[in-house]
Amino acid sequence: MYVVQIFVPLRDNDGVAFPRAVLDALRQELTERFGGVTAHLRAPAAGAWKDEEGDVARDDVVIVEVMVDDLDRGWWSGYRTRLEERLRQDEMMIRALPCDRL
Repeated sequence: MYVVQIFVPLRDNDGVAFPRAVLDALRQELTERFGGVTAHLRAPAAGAWKDEEGDVARDDVVIVEVMVDDLDRGWWSGYRTRLEERLRQDEMMIRALPCDRL
């Protein structure tokens, strides 16, 4: 089993905030495909990284996660690309963590 986490930015690359409907649609499509979703919405995480010029870029993100029995890397890679286009991002983070149900 895996926990797949999607780091969803709250703004596009120009700093324009996404309407709440964007996150709601993402949650709905993941629920339909995987049967459930958890969105950590209370306090956005503050991300920071160095861009190609060495400047520090920052973004606020929420983490949306689903649990899957099998990890379809091809599907997730394509989904990441579609999200990057939809959310006007240069790059997004989706990670999968092995998980044991206790």
